[in-house]
Amino acid sequence: MLALNQVDLTFNAGTVNEVRALKRLSLLLEEGDFVVVVGGNGSGKSTLLNVVSGSHLPDAGKVVLDSKDVTWMPEYSRAQYVGRVFQDPMRGTAPDMTIEENLALAHRRGKTRTLRRGIAPSERGDFRTLLARLDLGLEDRLNTKVGMLSGGQRQAITLLMATLQDPRILLLDEHTAALDPKTAARVLEISVALIQEHYLTTLMVTHNMGDAIAYGNRLVMLREGEVVFEASGENKKKLSVAELVNKFISEGVEVLA
Repeated sequence: MLALNQVDLTFNAGTVNEVRALKRLSLLLEEGDFVVVVGGNGSGKSTLLNVVSGSHLPDAGKVVLDSKDVTWMPEYSRAQYVGRVFQDPMRGTAPDMTIEENLALAHRRGKTRTLRRGIAPSERGDFRTLLARLDLGLEDRLNTKVGMLSGGQRQAITLLMATLQDPRILLLDEHTAALDPKTAARVLEISVALIQEHYLTTLMVTHNMGDAIAYGNRLVMLREGEVVFEASGENKKKLSVAELVNKFISEGVEVLA
């Protein structure tokens, strides 16, 4: 579903601020893979997601998504294939628009636009059903502006928006880091349910070692733009938090508290 082949990316090349963010990075995801990405600050985690989404174009290498070479495809053209949820709950939604208006925008993404105004009754009914499954009481607040919601509620809405059109790949960029532990756990539950329901190929960046072990079928560790460790299947399941932290230390990766 996703293949990155020898991807290289340098910021501020030729200056004193030059940073080589990705170093000939190669990574292959089969359809349905749920890969958790860990690493210290500056290891290239978010840059990796940015290259997949098209936010950054690589200096060298190739990015293939669902058998299509998207290496030089701009972000707006790639949006129909990619769903993304950011760390900041304020991103991914339009705060001055209502819940149903935000969902309608996501529902119509990539479709032919018409002059028809408003939201069809059938759409509104579908939105109520989707929201009810979140068990957050949002199905009765369709006309509430998203900016009035809590961070966890906004992330749940963003998750729905990111998965409404069954993207070929879902990118979760530390999407629970700004939430309290109870809310973060609920958002992760919703994430897993949507991933399983839509059989989504997923890349999730996290700093939480427990979550890195508990979720996904593969784990990848980055250091200075390179893959330095990978675990999958039973090997991943058998990992403990202490063992993963020790792996960070042995690979010279900064361990965050």
